[in-house]
Amino acid sequence: MADTTTPTEEELAAAGVRLDIAGAVATVSLARPERRNAMTGRTWTALAHVGQSLPESVRIVVVKGDGPSFSAGIDLAMFTPEGVEGERSLMRDLRDGAPDHAALADTIAGYQAGFLWLRRPGIVSIAAVQGHAIGAGFQLALSCDMRILADDARLCMKEPALGLVPDLTGTKPLVEIVGASRAMELCLTAREVSAEEARDLRLAEAVVEGTALDETVDDLVAGLLDTPAEAAAATKKLLRQAPDNTLEEQAKAEREAQVERLAALARNERD
Repeated sequence: MADTTTPTEEELAAAGVRLDIAGAVATVSLARPERRNAMTGRTWTALAHVGQSLPESVRIVVVKGDGPSFSAGIDLAMFTPEGVEGERSLMRDLRDGAPDHAALADTIAGYQAGFLWLRRPGIVSIAAVQGHAIGAGFQLALSCDMRILADDARLCMKEPALGLVPDLTGTKPLVEIVGASRAMELCLTAREVSAEEARDLRLAEAVVEGTALDETVDDLVAGLLDTPAEAAAATKKLLRQAPDNTLEEQAKAEREAQVERLAALARNERD
């Protein structure tokens, strides 16, 4: 059973995460600026815990990073025998004997849970990206419904250059946004994408001066909150399933969703 208790500030701080909730808006900050917000297994576990415990009243989630970078990606100390202080070293376990593939897959699934909840229909997630969003940082931004970039943002899918694959749920949204061929080029060259190119590739909803990033995100949040919560959730669900549906399937989904909305409005009028 998922742990729905809200993580304490101390637990989150140990994982390099900070959570601030103001009414219907939750702000999740990566808070290791001294490491350019590099992430570890504990970071991803903490993000999953945030998603599991988020109050139902929250409608908008803003993901951002402290300091000049959104996130430099995975903390490379995870690949050393010593590992990250306070965390079990996966590489040491692998080097000590035959790898347990099932257990390793379960560990990665736990990490992915820190990214998957950002797609839930009941919330709209926004990545506010400044500076570098590398590897896992890029995938975290891709997990959000929308991305607002400062003009100094640099995106990079670094994992293949490290001998790995992107495994934090970033490949599907990347292909959906830019297409398989461009996604392959970006991943296999591991080159940096500027904010301007990201906008051209539709990886960003907007690119603004760094000093305007917070204000732009605040304006977007205000506009999103103007839409009734139930209609927003139903519409997001429709839009998320549209790429995998045929036209007939999507038309049916629209009908069913609209019937539910009309019935709910009628109930509200009666009450």
